[in-house]
Amino acid sequence: MRNYLLGLISLLLCTLSVTGGENIDFKTAVSGAFWAEQLYGVKPLNDGESYARVSGKRIVRYSFKSGEEVGTILDLSTVKGTQLQSFSDYVFAPDESRILLQTNPKAIYRHSKKAEYYIYTVANNTLEPLSKNGPQQEPLFSPDGNQVAFVRDNNLFLVKLLFNNSESQITEDGKFNYVLNGIPDWVYEEEFTYSRAFDFSADSKMLAWVRFDESQVPLYEMQMFKGLNPEYKDNADYPHDYSYKYPIAGQQNSKVKVLTYDIKSHVTREMALPLDSDGYIPRIKFTETPDQLAIVTLNRHQSQMNIYMGDARSTVCKLILSERDERYVKELAYEHLRFFGSNFMLQSDRTGQSQLYWYSTTGQLIKQITNQPMEVCDFYGVDPQRKTFYYSAKDGTPTRTAIFATDLSGKTTKLSSETGTNSATFSTTMKYFINVYSNLTTPPVTTLRSNTGKVLKTLIDNKDLRERVARYNMPQKEMFTFKTSEGVELYGWMMKPADFNPAKKYPVVMHQYSGPGSQSVADSWGAGSNGAGGSYEAYLCSEGFICVTVDGRGTGGRGRDFEKCTYLHLGQLESKDQVEAALWLGQQPYIDKDNIAIWGWSFGGFNTLMSMSEGRGVFKCGVAVAPPTSWRYYDTVYTERYMRTPQENSGYDDDAISRVPKLHGKLLVCHGLADDNVHVRNTYEYTEALVQADKQFEMQLYTNRNHSIYGGNTRIHLFTRITDFFLRNLK
Repeated sequence: MRNYLLGLISLLLCTLSVTGGENIDFKTAVSGAFWAEQLYGVKPLNDGESYARVSGKRIVRYSFKSGEEVGTILDLSTVKGTQLQSFSDYVFAPDESRILLQTNPKAIYRHSKKAEYYIYTVANNTLEPLSKNGPQQEPLFSPDGNQVAFVRDNNLFLVKLLFNNSESQITEDGKFNYVLNGIPDWVYEEEFTYSRAFDFSADSKMLAWVRFDESQVPLYEMQMFKGLNPEYKDNADYPHDYSYKYPIAGQQNSKVKVLTYDIKSHVTREMALPLDSDGYIPRIKFTETPDQLAIVTLNRHQSQMNIYMGDARSTVCKLILSERDERYVKELAYEHLRFFGSNFMLQSDRTGQSQLYWYSTTGQLIKQITNQPMEVCDFYGVDPQRKTFYYSAKDGTPTRTAIFATDLSGKTTKLSSETGTNSATFSTTMKYFINVYSNLTTPPVTTLRSNTGKVLKTLIDNKDLRERVARYNMPQKEMFTFKTSEGVELYGWMMKPADFNPAKKYPVVMHQYSGPGSQSVADSWGAGSNGAGGSYEAYLCSEGFICVTVDGRGTGGRGRDFEKCTYLHLGQLESKDQVEAALWLGQQPYIDKDNIAIWGWSFGGFNTLMSMSEGRGVFKCGVAVAPPTSWRYYDTVYTERYMRTPQENSGYDDDAISRVPKLHGKLLVCHGLADDNVHVRNTYEYTEALVQADKQFEMQLYTNRNHSIYGGNTRIHLFTRITDFFLRNLK
């Protein structure tokens, strides 16, 4: 569920043509006409001077200095051997002598997929199948580029490229809903955000992987119908039941352990890892020292993260670092963990703000690299020659992000000059970077820069989009802050109608996500419920609404204590802050305080329900899309990170279902029947409580749709339903 808005943004329908007119029409607003052109699929190359991108049937080399095309790496129209018409992704071997081409991908869950892969050898321009025995998952080159490991049917396989692509099976016990080797189970994939759980040693002689035994994890079953777009004809007579392992809060997780495999001797060993019986292994990674395997573990409460250095042959594991928090260790501690020779970088909020710490692989703290007054957001890498570290951090306000460089002496340089939101992709030598900048009113601008921040070339300025926007009567967007009755300062952004008249009173539509660590209020073109310049909000403004988003307590960018203050009581402070925001808005002379709505998706749907039943009755109506309604129904990893288990925490008793008697305002609930993330049982149990409490409501269900509710005309239908609900109830 974490950062779900990013997933929502990426799944909007393709762009429709823009027609003239002063106001934005509905389909233009929700169908992508204000999506910005961006540079996708950039893969920095080993020389540090160039990067690769796909152009049609080619993989093209571009200069980091000039942005110009400087060569073709692969051209499908000229390859020998297997002939392909297209490919969907590609992976370079470490030495770039071979490339894996992905074809026919089929999604499994949020990150995972099966696909058919082909090996392209650069030297002889030849293409051949990786395997002829069925689709593969997560193929990985060995460091020497001569082997590829992958997963098929929950088992690990190895292909030796120097031995006529001979294929061998490493594990035999993999079985759906029982054992997974080298790929995570559902909850690990969703909440620890990765899809590969195996790695090669630096000398290419060993493999290590996490084995997941989910045999004791309870099953969840969903009915799949025939449906349309796509149509499942096998379900024409009877629905099909899809069953998978999904551990809800307080229930049994997979049993995990780390195994290693000696490729030459074929010996499999189990690492002697001191892991709690209910502990997690969110990451494993071989370092650059042969046989040295870094293993990250968490206790079930996720309040202690341990990093072990294990010997892949002796299996001995030595604890080198233990990161503790009285509440929980943030995911970025293991998500951004990076190894560089005999060092590694750790991102931690131990001092109250997320900062960077430089360690040796023996566990010795060498230096705290950053001491920024605000949160470090992302770590990009280190230039070992200049001993300089590159990263992004909040810039003067939680709503803005800039790119920085800090050397070992502590000297810090700001590399991005534009005020708003900046992100970067660096060359392998950290000599250049691609900067993407935007703000509330400026579509993304992509530039090439040197590592001093000097602009070398503008690659994309989105001039066409700016001209397209100028043809419309675009509403004004503005940032604001206010203090709640409890003295808490909150950040928000507001969009007023283009013909705004301060003497009038306007109804308001508030949109929020509000989940732990999330951030919806940012000085970025992506601000808004559909991430495209707030185009859906712009449409609502053309219908006479003011649109507002406020980030309450528990959201990110403002330090450890602001983010973690909702611990053990999800929804209480978050809903209070949305009510406070509505009360503050109602005090503004141009706001109709009796016509304020709230809506959100996923956690935002949960907080919509919590806010509408907070007790002060400020919302005229609301829309909850795919909402969790009781944390007892959601998964272990996410829920227990913030709530511990139901057996330990009475905070579970204050949820949307328990608050049903206090629900105030008209309500629309929407859900996909095949939501593998927030199960539709959340909506069913909630609406049953509404029925028994004699509370009327509206409900919209979507056949065979997952948490993102898309496919065919589905997204248009959903937003039409939401819009119609607001128009009927606020005007």
